[in-house]
Order: sequence, then structure tokens, then C-alpha cells
Amino acid sequence: MANKKTELPKIDSRLNSIGIIMDGNGRWAKKRLLPRSAGHLAGAKVIEGVLNDLREMGIHHVTLYAFSTENWSRPKAEVDGLMKLIYKYLDEVVAKKIVEDGSFCMRFLGDKSRLPEKLRDKCIEIENMAPDREFVCNLALNYGGRDEIISAANAAFAECGGAITKEDLERHLYTSHSPDPDLIIRTGGEMRISNFLLWQGAYSELHVTDTLWPDFGREDIVRAVEDFYSRQRRYGGVIEE
Repeated sequence: MANKKTELPKIDSRLNSIGIIMDGNGRWAKKRLLPRSAGHLAGAKVIEGVLNDLREMGIHHVTLYAFSTENWSRPKAEVDGLMKLIYKYLDEVVAKKIVEDGSFCMRFLGDKSRLPEKLRDKCIEIENMAPDREFVCNLALNYGGRDEIISAANAAFAECGGAITKEDLERHLYTSHSPDPDLIIRTGGEMRISNFLLWQGAYSELHVTDTLWPDFGREDIVRAVEDFYSRQRRYGGVIEE
């Protein structure tokens, strides 16, 4: 008899946006005596199922940390392989989903200028395929939180010509089209934020799981959401008993 599929929890307006630091592909591969590229491929195959579950649950915005500004320091062969894998995923999976699903779109966070030209053009093509829709997946690619804040501050200053406000800066963030994440999930067990959504995640709830990204699935999502709803979000204030 087949195991019953884990039921997804019901959510409310407190949980609308989730960020995910997808960590552990290399360790997953190492445990299986496979090359790191095999781990990245396994990790890519997980994404669609995770997005489907989050969307079914009622989430409207998901931000996936795919490649950081610091990841360029990895061996060239690994970086080149990642760039090719990301291009293939966008071309074969994402483009098809956007065409078939009228409520899904993808946006890219980060500095596209350093990406290979073929991948950069594919990102632009994917974004142009659909306006903002009900379910938005942000893919953070050549992304760094500190760089984003500096870029937004410079753009806001150039626009205002003087002192800038919180609203001025937020208007120029890569995520100006999406709400701040209510929950940030990190797979792989590392207890750090790794330059991910530094401004936007100021009051996000954090959930860290030891599960490596290629093994991340519905049960992990349920645990993260249950953990979120067990918290009291005070935003620096006090909740009266």
C-alpha cells in the first residue's frame, strides 16, 4: 500500500512570501561519491515540486537563492557547469511552465551584467514572457545583499538629489515588485544568512533544517510552516498577554 502523501497545512495572510537558501548540493553529492555537478542537477530537479507545494498552500511570492556574488570564487569548471545548468532549466522547464500556466512568472534578482551573455539574454526573455502574475518566483542570480543595498542607495540618491527615505531606497531594490519574506528557510544546516535579502529579511522568521537541498520536500515544507506559526512576531514591540 502506497504511503499517504503528507497533507499541506492551511495558511493565512501572515505567510505570503518565503525566501529559500538552497544549500547542500555539494555535500549531497559527496555523501554519494558523486561529482558536485551531480548534486547541482539533483537540486535543480527538486525546485518544481517545492514551488508547486508552496503555491498549492497559498504562498504568492518565493525567492530562491541560486547563485551569490561570492560563488564566483568556486572552481571555474563548477561555475561554468552551474551557468549551463541554470540556462537549461530556464529554457526547458521555466519557459514551458510560463506558457502553460497563466498565473506563474519568474523575476531575477541580482546583477545580470556578469552572467554569460547567453544566460543573460535568457533571463531577459523569461521576464518578458509574462507580466507580474499571481505566483511570482524570484531567482537570485549573481545576487549579494550588500551590493543590492549599495546599488539601491546610489539610485535613490541620484533620483532624489539629497537625503533619501526608507521608501526611496526600497523602490530601487531588486525586490520592489515583491513583499519582504515572512519566512526564510535555509537547508543544509548552516546557521547563517549568507548575504541573502539583508534589507528585506530584517524581521523574517528563520527556519534552518539539516536536510540537504536535493532531499528537501513536502515534509520539510510542512515542518518549516509549522515552525513559523509557532512563533510570535513582535517586530521589536511587546504583545500584551
